[in-house]
Amino acid sequence: MGSSNGTSRLRRILIADDEHLVVEGLARSLSDLNYTVTGNCKNGEEAVQACREDRPDLVLLDIQMPKMNGLEAAKVIYGEMGIPVVIVSAFSDSEYLRTGADVGVFGYLLKPVTRDDLEAAMTIAWARYLESRTAKDEIAQLSQRLEDRKIIERAKWILVERLQINEETAMKRLQKQARDNRRTLADVARSILENAELFVGGSQTSP
Repeated sequence: MGSSNGTSRLRRILIADDEHLVVEGLARSLSDLNYTVTGNCKNGEEAVQACREDRPDLVLLDIQMPKMNGLEAAKVIYGEMGIPVVIVSAFSDSEYLRTGADVGVFGYLLKPVTRDDLEAAMTIAWARYLESRTAKDEIAQLSQRLEDRKIIERAKWILVERLQINEETAMKRLQKQARDNRRTLADVARSILENAELFVGGSQTSP
């Protein structure tokens, strides 16, 4: 999910605003700042579709647009594709700010937008997004490690019961199997659990 270039560098930007002059101004500023504009969209639906096709690194969205507003689009763009959003709007309603924080909005700019304001907002938004992505990755890795530990523990006890060996010996067997087959301990444990389930299932269905 997220950055299409596979790095932590911000490069490719999509713009969505139904005001042509605003789009032109943003595109010109982005070009001056050496960013690549992947597309200009007139509404939220177009922005969502463009994100699915082009996978930009970040999206600049107006709020009040036809068909699908910016916050609705941001929810899909970030929730489905993990692409961060910066809102560019003439409105600063506190409800917009609260909603935006829940749907992948990492920055908020009030029109008219200067080039310096745009550069600062995008730099801060990108840094926040990277921090958020790192935190999510760490949580996912921790969750996976905990799940792997549970699987290894279950496999170990299957060996203890089936082979009538102690815990230490069972763990050593798991570790040796992993080394010999160049697999992770968790993968070996999963294989043991799958085989055990097949054995139990077979024994239950035998005539």
